Amino acid sequence: MKENKLDSSQIIGFLFLIGAFVWMFMFQPDLNEQNQEINNSSDEKIVEKIDEKNISELDNQYSTQFNDNSIKENKFLVLENNDVKFIISTRGAQITQAVLKNYKDQDGNQLKIINENQTFSFVFNTQKNQSFDSQNLSFEFSENETSQGQELNFSYIHKSGEKMVFNYFLPSNGFLLKLDVNTLGFDGLISRNSKIDLNWNLDSFRNSKSQDYENRYTYLNYQDKDLDVRDLSAYSEDDENDSAKWVSYAQHFFNSILIFENVKDQIKFSSVNLESDSNERKFLKRFKSKIPVNYNQRGEIEEKFEWYIGPNDYYVIKDYNYQISDSIWFGWGIFGWINKKVFFPLYNFLSNHFSAGIAIIIMVILTRLVMSPVQYKMYLSQAKMKILKPEIAAATEKFKDDPMKRQQETMKIYNKAGANPLQGCLPAFIQLPVFYALFCFFPVAFALRGESFLWAEDLSTFDVIAELPFYVPLYGDHISLFPILAGVSMFFYTSMSGSQQMQPSQPGMPNMKYIMYFIPFSLLIFFNNFASGLSLYYTISNILTIIIMLTVKNIILDEKKILIQIEENKKKPTTEGRFQRRLRKLQEAAEKAQKQQKQKNK
Repeated sequence: MKENKLDSSQIIGFLFLIGAFVWMFMFQPDLNEQNQEINNSSDEKIVEKIDEKNISELDNQYSTQFNDNSIKENKFLVLENNDVKFIISTRGAQITQAVLKNYKDQDGNQLKIINENQTFSFVFNTQKNQSFDSQNLSFEFSENETSQGQELNFSYIHKSGEKMVFNYFLPSNGFLLKLDVNTLGFDGLISRNSKIDLNWNLDSFRNSKSQDYENRYTYLNYQDKDLDVRDLSAYSEDDENDSAKWVSYAQHFFNSILIFENVKDQIKFSSVNLESDSNERKFLKRFKSKIPVNYNQRGEIEEKFEWYIGPNDYYVIKDYNYQISDSIWFGWGIFGWINKKVFFPLYNFLSNHFSAGIAIIIMVILTRLVMSPVQYKMYLSQAKMKILKPEIAAATEKFKDDPMKRQQETMKIYNKAGANPLQGCLPAFIQLPVFYALFCFFPVAFALRGESFLWAEDLSTFDVIAELPFYVPLYGDHISLFPILAGVSMFFYTSMSGSQQMQPSQPGMPNMKYIMYFIPFSLLIFFNNFASGLSLYYTISNILTIIIMLTVKNIILDEKKILIQIEENKKKPTTEGRFQRRLRKLQEAAEKAQKQQKQKNK
């Protein structure tokens, strides 16, 4: 079981960010057409369709399974409100289509989150050891419409009197479908040595240009009995047995969440990647849940469900009960908290007043302004280090054959001058949670879906300025401009900061000049398949960082004043801090141990 969603791509991207910070403070600085179209007219509530081939196949199945002589023609009924439309078949009382009326797919059509890619059925063995599967039954139906919503009732009555009822209720607004399943007379049908399973299977559609990128955020997760959200791996085949209050089949920006009345134990979960040709890929994953169902004291099935089928939009899904908004991946630990409490509200506010691209730019500016005091302390520490560089170089040369003495002398210089190398490191690490939170924010920001900016048609996926006639490993089959701009701006920043404080390469250390070029180039490659909104953010962020750096170092900071302050600090009695005292004791102990070892060797 995996409780986070860090894949190799995310790890590489995070390492790139860490590498950039290390450089800063150490070396400075199509969906195919699928089914016959259903008439959208509200006047036509029932669509009839007869499939003789399927009926014949079912006849053959029933001869070896549960004997049912009431096979009838298949009908499709419409259950809809202002937000969603369901097509439900009388064969198995199955949802065959779920159409999100206010959202579009890649082709500009109403988005179908379900389109004959789902099964939902009760399975058990009868007392005659026959296999019972509700998806093979023919149901009668009735419908009722009230001021609160629309109701569809499906009833199956066996020739010997056993009855199974599926009751669907859809409120006038929203994406939450209610389903009650009840039986009558099944106490004499169900074998008491047999268990009842609810099988819920779904093949998730591909809805984005980048299938690899979308696949990272297509996953199965659930809330266990302790109210913790757990998930199966989004990157490889995975299975698990556990309890759950609800189960989510997340399809990146859309979701199917089945909510149980009570916690279900010993559910068998499964997630399998579906392989196919990259350009013709229709489905990404196959999700399966085998859910144990207990019959009541009368030996009957009595189940109540709530079923969210809609957008994976935090500001839509958070209004529903049972914390199903936790099915959205915000990032783990503190990163998720920053996204949920800071960046999602901030972007939501900005996007209500500005276009998506402008909102991202304003968010960059606000973030950089908030972090500017931290950056100032970092640049101040770097300025002190630059002034002390000649003294440090002299100490290094004097004790080049004695690393311990060299380190002690270096710490004395820092202590007398009132400088601390950690003051340059800590601010950078303080910024890391913010930058990685943003790295997690853009892939799940539903508000970016379908939003354009400049040449980018959709900020939730990659922009394309040129198609490649071949596929390049790690890079893809296209060229995106925003990652190029992010890489170029990162290069200028690292080169400008590095030229001011380039440190000589130490023996055995890699040449930092190569790292300066490697980081921007790696970002250019890595971000080519990521959301263009993310690349836009880092491009603007790099440009602002350059501006802030030049402003602080050339206008705000005065090296002459800093030098005067350092000289004054040298005249003051030095006080050894707790950290410095511990470091000194460790160095003395190591030096003593080294001397003892030399005496033993003599």
